[in-house]
Amino acid sequence: MESPLVVIKDVSFQYDSQESLALNQINMEVYEGEWLAIVGHNGSGKSTLARLLNGLQFPKEGSITVAGITLAEETIWDIRRQIGMVFQNPDNQFVGTTVQDDVAFGLENNGIPVDVMSERVVDALKKVNMDSFLDQEPHHLSGGQKQRVAIAGVLALKPSIIILDEATSMLDPRGRAEVIETIMKLQKQDKITVISITHDLEEASRADRIIVMNKGEVYREGTPNEIFLMDEELIKLGLDIPFPIKMSNKLREKGISLGQQYLTEEELVAGLWTSHSKM
Repeated sequence: MESPLVVIKDVSFQYDSQESLALNQINMEVYEGEWLAIVGHNGSGKSTLARLLNGLQFPKEGSITVAGITLAEETIWDIRRQIGMVFQNPDNQFVGTTVQDDVAFGLENNGIPVDVMSERVVDALKKVNMDSFLDQEPHHLSGGQKQRVAIAGVLALKPSIIILDEATSMLDPRGRAEVIETIMKLQKQDKITVISITHDLEEASRADRIIVMNKGEVYREGTPNEIFLMDEELIKLGLDIPFPIKMSNKLREKGISLGQQYLTEEELVAGLWTSHSKM
């Protein structure tokens, strides 16, 4: 992690239809090359924050700066060029008749020359392991494949930041795993900055850092290990702790201590195997 790429300072926001603030004096930074997960139950303010970051709404108070550009009416398109959004429902994102047409759509809108466009489309699809589906019709793809194409469409535009707005919530476990693995690879190999807006703490466990939102405020911030030590507190906030944490707690109740906290199923299995081999 390097310098802050996003700085959110004293930001408050209120919808016209609501009496209370959706966001109340939010302060946070997102660092270049990190994966930040912003988690919270419905109504916690996390989705409102995503809308502000992309300029779909403007703060009532405070400021948002992205790549040195302060969000305002006159800078909105400069901000949006820095940010790529991947939304919840992949079916709502497709506009092309083929995979390559869909990835090329944003490039065409930005006036990218045809030869550059073709190169970027293939390169982006290779990065998400979808380059063998160039001429496939999007509706023939699985949910996970559709989201990977949506990510490719974002990558082709070369933004500084990718925001996943509940991007895995409508996928089955296999599709969810495909998308998370893709994001992990991009974030580590290409040093892409990722902001994941989610209520899924198993997805958040893969991030470098987690911010927990509650009632429009930053409730807690830390590494996944630090956040999952909250355990029962997370459940009270309406969040479900990851299966490996639940299993580790159950094993501990039975007198089986693994010696450390495992955040993924792969780590848990490896830990159990190691513990068993020492017995």
